[in-house]
Amino acid sequence: MKLNTPLTRGTLVERYKRFFGDVRLDDGSIVTAHCANSGSMMNVKEPGSPVWLSANQNPKAKLDWRWEMIEVDGSLVGINTMHPNRIVEEAILDNNIKELTGYAEVRREVKYGKENSRIDLLLEGPGRCYVEVKNVTLKRENHAEFPDAVTTRGAKHLRELLEMVKEGHRAVMVYLVQRADCDYFTVAGDIDPEYEKGLKAAMAGGVEVLCYQCQLSEEEITLDKPLRISL
Repeated sequence: MKLNTPLTRGTLVERYKRFFGDVRLDDGSIVTAHCANSGSMMNVKEPGSPVWLSANQNPKAKLDWRWEMIEVDGSLVGINTMHPNRIVEEAILDNNIKELTGYAEVRREVKYGKENSRIDLLLEGPGRCYVEVKNVTLKRENHAEFPDAVTTRGAKHLRELLEMVKEGHRAVMVYLVQRADCDYFTVAGDIDPEYEKGLKAAMAGGVEVLCYQCQLSEEEITLDKPLRISL
């Protein structure tokens, strides 16, 4: 996925109220950027870290900047949760996710399920495959983990996917790790034990789980390679 606008470098002052980040630009000015990430951002919000912003192209936006990336231990981490669906969609269309090839059509944000949900990606022809995408930024020791905070919404999505399997469809959870420095993926059961329980139940019921990590630069974010899943 090519980034639409050139990125501007700065230094993180603080992230606060979930959706705001104050950043000192290299010219010394301090700006407030929109933080499109509702998680705790554990380990990816340290003040003083190098960060990259994009200029907001929406004339109705209240803030002029969007926070895109942070550098952690020498590696770039993508914190913008608006990107993963597009990254995975492009990878599917380019046949770069071997488990999700062979479908004639890809649609985004389609209403489905019993709990008023929208599926991130619906693959059709032949059959239907419901694909939910989760952004992963948390790394502890050498492994990526999800979630980084309690997520009732994430648990709902697992239930919805399980229902689709029961109805005879295919359902796939894709964890997209927006960093390239992890050896494997696991669920953060100590942070959200109910999500861990829900994921294991979904898998036992036939929901497939994939994990891919990304390569990041100041120009693009691309799907790189699958990560081993250890639960």
